Amino acid sequence: MLPLQPVRYGESLQLDQIEKTGKSQTPGTGFGEVLQKSIDGVNAQMREADELSRGLTAGEHGNIHETMIAMEKAGVSFRLMTKVQQKAIQAYQEMMRMQL
Repeated sequence: MLPLQPVRYGESLQLDQIEKTGKSQTPGTGFGEVLQKSIDGVNAQMREADELSRGLTAGEHGNIHETMIAMEKAGVSFRLMTKVQQKAIQAYQEMMRMQL
């Protein structure tokens, strides 16, 4: 981590004085990977709820509580995913409206 230096009024930093650090100091997963994992998780919950629903209607099991809980979890996850999508689109549109 780079040490902090005090900022002095009237002193400007020239571009040639800035050090190039390259990649991030802390390796981690990117936004795209996190988003993809979240979408995969929602998809898995939707499939599980669908399988439980089909099993309930076919008479394979009679646990309506487990089925309803799985369906609600999948529904909440899907609504959250669509909200995140809407916010990402809004942020993109806002950035595109910015003037340079």
